[in-house]
Amino acid sequence: MAWRFDEDTTVDNQGDGQFRAQISAAWNIDANPNGEYLAAVAIAAMQQVGPSTDPLTATVYFLRPATSDASAEITARAVRIGRQISTVRAAMAQEGVGRLEAIGAFGQLGDVPSPTLTLPAPFLPPPEECRPRSAEEQGVVLHLEDHVETRLYDVTSGNRAETTGWIRFRDGRPPDLLTLALFVDAFPPSVFQLLGRVGWVPTIELTVHFRARPVPGWIRGRFVT
Repeated sequence: MAWRFDEDTTVDNQGDGQFRAQISAAWNIDANPNGEYLAAVAIAAMQQVGPSTDPLTATVYFLRPATSDASAEITARAVRIGRQISTVRAAMAQEGVGRLEAIGAFGQLGDVPSPTLTLPAPFLPPPEECRPRSAEEQGVVLHLEDHVETRLYDVTSGNRAETTGWIRFRDGRPPDLLTLALFVDAFPPSVFQLLGRVGWVPTIELTVHFRARPVPGWIRGRFVT
């Protein structure tokens, strides 16, 4: 089965570390592509550099908004190829204008995280008892929500900038490491829980650490500012 996320993160290897991709509008927040959707496209290119394909950590700096329904050029280079970990740098541009810069470490992950890296899962009611994410509440058109289903649990204890909830693909695509990069930036900003809707909250920089491959089904998320 062809999954929409796979189609929209496909990169064409042009050789010598050069890649091309078509940036889809399907993952937009209002008029702009979601930042970590763009990061997932960049990571897809970085996975083709060096022997290791599992991202262990990725840091992305968003230079300016990308343009959807347009092509992008990605340059990905190995900074260092190690026996267990490879470091790769990538840059994405459209029409010669830089959109993001990324650096990541790649290796081999298992299906179960190391016990020393495991945190207790936050309490959440089952997804059917949590409320759907609202475009009206956030004040923008959430094209992203046509393809991911987000269920939010309103934390009422304490005066906290905290967002918790569940997320999954609407078409049933099972999650993998690349989708975690998308999911981590697909929830509403946690500051909204404390201050209400304060306007546009762009992602300037984001680091994602990947602990293990996710299992099928809903992904549980907790975000605190």
